[in-house]
Amino acid sequence: MNTIHNTTVDDFEFICQLFDEAILYQKNKGFPVWNGYDKNVLKADAKNKLQFKIVEEDTILCVFSICFNDRIIWREKEKEDAIYLHRIVVNPKYKGQKQFEKILSWAKEFGKQKNLKYVRMDTWGDNQSILNYYQSYGFKFIENYTTPTTENLPIQHRNLYLALLEYCI
Repeated sequence: MNTIHNTTVDDFEFICQLFDEAILYQKNKGFPVWNGYDKNVLKADAKNKLQFKIVEEDTILCVFSICFNDRIIWREKEKEDAIYLHRIVVNPKYKGQKQFEKILSWAKEFGKQKNLKYVRMDTWGDNQSILNYYQSYGFKFIENYTTPTTENLPIQHRNLYLALLEYCI
């Protein structure tokens, strides 16, 4: 049985390995690719209990982060009424097993408990297959947006052409 709970300091090396493997996978498939990732952001997510893992026995199947305010990317749409999903990385050994379905189910329940209206996320604006994938789970396309190059965003989120997606809880 799978469980979702916070990551720990002990998970950090493996999480970095997952990010490295995800970047390599994206490159090999010709997809848009993160320009590195900020390890300090990953550590802060874990420290602040905003990073989660899907675990089966002792194996991490997937990691993801959440936040409750994403003003830089969502701008005037930000009303503090959403849970935002970020930095979703699936262990390559468990691709194709609908890890995202588990994340969305968890996020919807978590959002209901916090009286939030939406689950929101961003993804590559020029990757139609990933857009179709998220829309198959009920996400609605809101708009495309290019992120600013600012130190307030993790390295991997700077100057990216994104699609903003929203799911009504």
